[in-house]
Amino acid sequence: MKFTATQIAGILGGEIEGNPQISVDKLSKIEEGEKGSLTFLANPKYTSFIYTTKASITIVNKDFIPEQEISTTLIKVDDAYKSFSRLLEYYNQVKNNKVGIESPSFVTASAKYGEGFYLGAFSYLGENVHIGNNVKVYPNVYIGDNVVIGNDCIIFAGAKIYSESIIGNYCVIHSGAIIGADGFGFTPNENGEYSKVPQTGNVIIEDNVDVGAGTTIDRATLGSTILRKGVKLDNQIQIAHNVEIGEHTAIAAQTGIAGSTKIGKHCLIGGQVGIVGHITIGNRVRIQAQSGIGRNVKDEEVLQGSPALNYGDYNKSYVHFKNFPKIINQISELEKKLDHENQKH
Repeated sequence: MKFTATQIAGILGGEIEGNPQISVDKLSKIEEGEKGSLTFLANPKYTSFIYTTKASITIVNKDFIPEQEISTTLIKVDDAYKSFSRLLEYYNQVKNNKVGIESPSFVTASAKYGEGFYLGAFSYLGENVHIGNNVKVYPNVYIGDNVVIGNDCIIFAGAKIYSESIIGNYCVIHSGAIIGADGFGFTPNENGEYSKVPQTGNVIIEDNVDVGAGTTIDRATLGSTILRKGVKLDNQIQIAHNVEIGEHTAIAAQTGIAGSTKIGKHCLIGGQVGIVGHITIGNRVRIQAQSGIGRNVKDEEVLQGSPALNYGDYNKSYVHFKNFPKIINQISELEKKLDHENQKH
């Protein structure tokens, strides 16, 4: 997919200095730019690379004035970083603007979908599926019975959405994600054998939620596992049955959240965090990577460690922990001195 400098300047409302007809079909870092690529300069410490880059087009701020000869065509804008991000968003929209149903795929007679729908090959739509407008479903996706998906969603290749799941508008589900699998519910008998507890609930995902690749979100035992609007999940996260995650909370990779835990709004949770079940975590909580959370957490707490401590207390304790061998030696020396003094008396 090629774009000329004129087309890019038109999208961004920028001014061209150089060849308006030069075209690009890929993106690059400014220090690694090559012919046919588009890059940008926003951070002043990278300015030297604009004189050596082989990128065909470079987006720069309007106040940039070259001090040496350059070969790249410039597009001058008010904010180069924001403009480049905007261009990436536009590029993704164009790239993902597929429509139609590819073959082979299977769509049940009761499934319904809106305008601008795309269904990739080897995908499956179950009974009574309802899908909104401008939804893109890539190859090898399974969508089970009675699933509801809103408008402008993207379901990437290989995702699996189990029956009764409800997904809002403007959501992105990445490859390998599994939504609505059974929660981990088993009861032991007197012989130590386990019987399965039926998982009869569902998963509800509200608007503007992103679910990373390989992430799993289990259906509720009863009721719903709920991700509120604006939640952002990284790759390879486990969300157990009946968990509820509040609006605009972001969670990094490999975090695991056990069943029936409630997490508040605007929380930031680092990678590899473990959270036990049946607790409540407040709003605007910050949890550092690899922490273990085993208690209720109040609003705006900042935690680290396993089990997690207040962030400030953890850092103070860690200073002493690093000096622990030295402290033990000092105590031993004091004990020897006391013994010596006692022997003298």
